[in-house]
Amino acid sequence: MFEKLIGQSPNFESLLRSARMVAATDVTVLIIGETGTGKEVLATALQQHSPRVDRPFVTINCAALPEALAESELFGHKKGSFTGATGNQLGRLQAANGGTVFLDEVDSLPISLQAKLLRFLETGEIQPVGETSTQHVDVRIIAATNANLQDRISRGEFRRDLYYRLNVVPLEIPPLRERIGDVQVLLQHFIIQFTRDHGLPKVNVSKQALSKLMAYPWPGNVRELRNVCERLCILLAGRTIDENSLPPEIVSRMPPASSASSEIELPERGINLEQVEIDLIRQALQRTNGNRSRSAKLLGISRDTLLYRMQKYGIS
Repeated sequence: MFEKLIGQSPNFESLLRSARMVAATDVTVLIIGETGTGKEVLATALQQHSPRVDRPFVTINCAALPEALAESELFGHKKGSFTGATGNQLGRLQAANGGTVFLDEVDSLPISLQAKLLRFLETGEIQPVGETSTQHVDVRIIAATNANLQDRISRGEFRRDLYYRLNVVPLEIPPLRERIGDVQVLLQHFIIQFTRDHGLPKVNVSKQALSKLMAYPWPGNVRELRNVCERLCILLAGRTIDENSLPPEIVSRMPPASSASSEIELPERGINLEQVEIDLIRQALQRTNGNRSRSAKLLGISRDTLLYRMQKYGIS
């Protein structure tokens, strides 16, 4: 499954190295990433390369759980424990016993249910609704979120203790705009995939179209690029994708602002770009007292990208 995670940029390769090491363990993982970056694909890869590969893999979209039934869905219930409980029902955690549970959009869990999930993570025990005794369940938890959990904690929407229990090994997937060099690699991969899947002749991409695709920030990340590729492979089968073939939002992308409207003006004598980057990284680390996650946010890059550049420049 790791072969489905396509990319050659340093920050993405660093993520994959960490993920491969984590996959072979039973440690709890928190996958962080924007919508469309491939969190579920990464979770599946972790399970497929784990010792639990032959055991159940249960995916739970926490945002889709009805609040009134969320506890029963996760932990099960006893017959007669509430109106409509006409029989005993296994919860998703029980159904996954021995395997892995993927909690997607874990930030959407009701606050009341977060305490029960925390207890399960700490003890391995669950208590179905209506039961007076607990049961032990052996499940590995992989959680994912596209939210800033620290902000949710500050607003009282997410438990701090649950965050620390889930955040044993964080894996942050960089957005596509932070690994723009991977756009061409992904583009070629998707073109081959869709022309094969749909039985169509291959499309080509002009230099002008590729330039536009590389300049676009891809707010929908890899999912958006995938959808655009599939559309173009079908509509332009056997032809060349040129600039005018691209969706309007990509074609009309404004060019970078000129130096006149930029916050930073390039001196006439020029600059040493590498030294500027080193200075900015050091300033960010100093401002955050060495907190690398906060420094990365100040710089507008992922934590993995920051760590890579710190290593590259020998910044401790």
